[in-house]
Amino acid sequence: MCGIAAVIERDATRVTPAADLGGMVAALHHRGPDETGSVCLPGAALGMRRLAIVDLVTGQQPISNETGELHIVANGEIYNFLELRHELEARGHHFKTRSSDIESLLHAYEEWGEACLSRVRGMFALVIWDARTRTVFAARDRAGEKPLYWTETARGLLFASEIKSLLTRPEVSRQLDVEGLDQFLTYEYVVAPRTMLRDVHALPPGSWLRARDGAVTVERYWDPAAVPVRAWSDADAADAVRESLQRAVTSQLMSDVPLGAFLSGGIDSSSIVALMRAGASGPVRTFSMGFEDGSYNELPYAREIAELFSTDHTEQLVTADLEALFEQLVPHFDAPFADVSLFPTYLVSQVARRHVTVALSGDGGDELFGGYDAYEAQALASRFQAVGAPLVPALAAVGAALPPTDQKKGLVNKFKRFIGGVATAPADLGHYRWMVYLDARRRARLYAPALQAALGASDVYQPVRDVLRHAGSDDALNRQLYADLRLYLADDILVKVDRMSMATSLETRAPFLDVDVMELAFSMPGHLKIRNGERKFVLKQAMRGLLPDRILHRKKQGFSIPLKNWLRDELQPLMRTLLSPERIARRGLFVPAEVTALVEAHVAGRENHAHTLFPLMVFERWAAAHLD
Repeated sequence: MCGIAAVIERDATRVTPAADLGGMVAALHHRGPDETGSVCLPGAALGMRRLAIVDLVTGQQPISNETGELHIVANGEIYNFLELRHELEARGHHFKTRSSDIESLLHAYEEWGEACLSRVRGMFALVIWDARTRTVFAARDRAGEKPLYWTETARGLLFASEIKSLLTRPEVSRQLDVEGLDQFLTYEYVVAPRTMLRDVHALPPGSWLRARDGAVTVERYWDPAAVPVRAWSDADAADAVRESLQRAVTSQLMSDVPLGAFLSGGIDSSSIVALMRAGASGPVRTFSMGFEDGSYNELPYAREIAELFSTDHTEQLVTADLEALFEQLVPHFDAPFADVSLFPTYLVSQVARRHVTVALSGDGGDELFGGYDAYEAQALASRFQAVGAPLVPALAAVGAALPPTDQKKGLVNKFKRFIGGVATAPADLGHYRWMVYLDARRRARLYAPALQAALGASDVYQPVRDVLRHAGSDDALNRQLYADLRLYLADDILVKVDRMSMATSLETRAPFLDVDVMELAFSMPGHLKIRNGERKFVLKQAMRGLLPDRILHRKKQGFSIPLKNWLRDELQPLMRTLLSPERIARRGLFVPAEVTALVEAHVAGRENHAHTLFPLMVFERWAAAHLD
C-alpha cells in the first residue's frame, strides 16, 4: 500500500528535477509513512511513499525489470501474486525481490502487455514506464478500491494517487469544473472521470490508460455487464456465495503486519469477521464506532458478533471536536465530498491503526446483493404509480408540511424521503431518485445566474442514465446493482474509505470486491438477491448457520451520523460562518438569500436541509483551501 506519483515529460530527453517529483511524493506521506522511493529517467520520473505490508525487507519501489527498460510504481495488494510469480518464472522471468506482489505486476505486463490485467486479482493503481516504446501504461482495479488521477500540461502527463499531489505542480490548472460542482451538489460526490477541477481527470475503475507519441487512450478492461446471468437453484447459489467469499477472505489475510476488521454488526461486516475466524490461525481483531444517539448506535450488535466469534474487540463512541474534525478532514479530500459517514470512517480507522496496519471491511455487499432502501423504494414506487399517480401532488404537499424528526429514519422521515423522490426526480432514474439530494427546482433557486449560464444545457443526470442504459440486462434489480457498483460504490463509498483510512496510514481491503465474488453475484438473477421484500436473500442463505438469525434479519442501518442534529447544535456556528451571506456573495455561485433561508429553516427544525447545507459547507471550505 502506498501513494504513487509519476511525471511523463513531453521532451523525451528531459530528466525531471528530483525536487519536482519530490514535492509530489511528499504530499502523499500519509499514504506511506514507512519509506520513499523514486527514479528519474530521460522522459519519465516515478515516485512513491510506502506503507509496508508485504515483503518488508526487499519490497521497495519503484521496481525495474531485468533489462532496466520497464519501471513500475503501484498502490495496493495483488492477492494472487505468488501464482503469477511462479508462472512468470517458468516463462524465464527473473525476480529481484524476495516476495513483492508489485514485481509480479511488472513482469506480467512485460509478458502479456495490457492483457495482464485479466490475470490479476487484487486492488491496485499502477503506472508503468516502458522505455522500449516510450509508452506510459496506467490502470486501476476493477471496482476502484485504489485511486489514480491524471492531467495533461504543457510539459507532459502527471499521475498521482491524490489530486493534492498534482497540485504541488504550478502548471496544473485549478479552474473549477462547474459540471463537477453540479454533480457534487446533486449526489454529494463527483462522478469519474470528472473531478472538481476542469483539467484533472480520475481514471475510472476497471480501466487502463496508455499514452504514446502524444496520444492518450483510455479503455475499460472489465465490466460486470458482460457477465451472463444463468439459472441457479437456491441451494447451489448459497453454497457458491459462501465458498467464493471464504476464498476471497482467506486470500486477503495475506500480510506481514498486524491485521483486523471493521465490525458494524450488520450482515456484511459480520460475514467477513465470521469467515476471517474460519480462515485465521489466531484471534481476530475487530473495531467498531458508535454514537450516544440511540437510533444511530450499532455498538450492541457489533459487540454481539465480537463475543460470538471471540474476537479481540475495540469500540469507541464518537466524542471528537466536530468542528476541528471538519477543518481537518474536508481539506484533506481532493474534491468536495459530502457523505457524512466520512467522520466515523476516519475515527474507526484511527482506532484500528493503533493496533493493526490492515483492516478488512464489508464494503460491496449492498451493491452486489441488494442491501439498500432505494431498491425497496423503487419496487414500491412501481406499484404505487400504477394506481396512485394522481395522489402524488397531494401526498407531496403533506410530506412537505410534516416537520422532520430527530430519528435516523422513522416513519415520518421515510415517508418524506419516499414521496419526495417520487414527486421531484425523473422517473427514468429508477432507484437513483432516492440518491438525488438536490432536485431541479431547488437547484434553480439556489444557483446564481452566472452558474446557471455556465452550466448551459448540461444534464447532471446523464451519467446515471448512461450507466443504466449500458447495464444491458432485462433484470431490473441487476441494472440497479450495476449502476450502484459503477457509480455510488466507486465514487462515494470507496473514495471515502480510501481517503479516511489512508489519512491514518491504514490499509483497508474489501473481500466482497474480489473479482470472483463480483462476477458470481452478477451471474445471479435479481430474485436471488431480493425476494418478497427480503434483501440479500442469497447472502443470508449462504451465511445461515454461521451467523445468528437475529443478525441475518436485522434491518439495515447504514454507517451514518446524526448530522441534521449536529447542524442545529455543535456545527451551527461553523455553518453560519462558512455560509454567511457575505461569503456566499463573494464566491458568486449561489444566491445568498436562498442559502440563508435554508439555514434558518433547518435550525428552526421546520425542514431537514442537511443534505444541501453540509455539501455547501464542504464546498466552501474546500474552495478556500484549493481554489483561493
